[in-house]
Amino acid sequence: MIFEQIATGGCQSYLIGCESSRSALLIDPEFSRIDHYLGLAGRLGLRVHYVVDTHTHADHFSASRELGKAFGAPVVTHRLSPAPYPDMRLDDGDMLIAGELRLKALHTPGHTRDSMSLVLDDRVFTGDALLIGGTGRTDLPTGDPHALHESLFDRLLKLDPATMVFPAHDYKGRSHSTIGAEIADNPRLQKTERGEFVKMMQALDLSAPTHLTEALRTNMSGGKTVNQLLSEAAARTPFMSMAELASRIGANSRDLIVLDVREKDAFEAGHIAGARFLPRGQLELRVNAEFPDPTVRIVTCCEFGKISTLAAATLRELGFNHAAALDGGLKAWRDAGYALEASA
Repeated sequence: MIFEQIATGGCQSYLIGCESSRSALLIDPEFSRIDHYLGLAGRLGLRVHYVVDTHTHADHFSASRELGKAFGAPVVTHRLSPAPYPDMRLDDGDMLIAGELRLKALHTPGHTRDSMSLVLDDRVFTGDALLIGGTGRTDLPTGDPHALHESLFDRLLKLDPATMVFPAHDYKGRSHSTIGAEIADNPRLQKTERGEFVKMMQALDLSAPTHLTEALRTNMSGGKTVNQLLSEAAARTPFMSMAELASRIGANSRDLIVLDVREKDAFEAGHIAGARFLPRGQLELRVNAEFPDPTVRIVTCCEFGKISTLAAATLRELGFNHAAALDGGLKAWRDAGYALEASA
């Protein structure tokens, strides 16, 4: 077996391959590591046959949809996943086969309604149902401490004690545990009686994951993250350096329009000399009246360079093929010592 564990902060992903056939599966990929997964599979000579999410993640952005397209592989979830994009939805007991690898799905709800674990020979990939020294929380959408108790004590903990446990998250740098070690040492598993376990889980006072709302929105709907929108906009938009723009404003600005897309108060407090004002929220509605010549060269700017990147990408989509964004934004412009002027 070819086995690669990829840690991203506390997130754990797994690339598992069959040595003889070079068939592989990728479990719980994280969006920021897309290039890493693609490169790793290529370096190992693996063909990914399945991209699997063990559950709807609330603390990281899933890369399954994008990697499914990149690998030409089906995206796999439990059948109760709310995401609209899976190509294959598993029921309890279903099996995935890649070469000589056989992974059996166990429905282990509680952390989320669609949580499943995958059993492969001497190991189990538990998602967030069972963690090293802990369990998944049950206070997020579709969480249920009663269901988690059943998933743990009636299913996972009945596996062979030597079975290795590979969870979807661990924030202490640990790679894996075993069922036996968790039964013996996991403090949450010492509450074996259902009522005591449920009471303990309901009493946990846990802070919300950093990107809870956005992660749930994108992972449940297949929508895009803000960073993804920015990355896609940057990929189709050229930039102009601050030094280049500074050399062009004034006498050399006749062939260049600096477009400030911030709100009015920010623009009036200080803007690049000669800049025109058009807030991002009104761009599509006013662009035809403001810029009747689509061949004009436009450099967009905002405070931090993010909204201006989106604005420049939008202008290009509208046919302004000479639009670019200022690299760094006006904060960087000020920090670099370049001047701004206030409205009279």
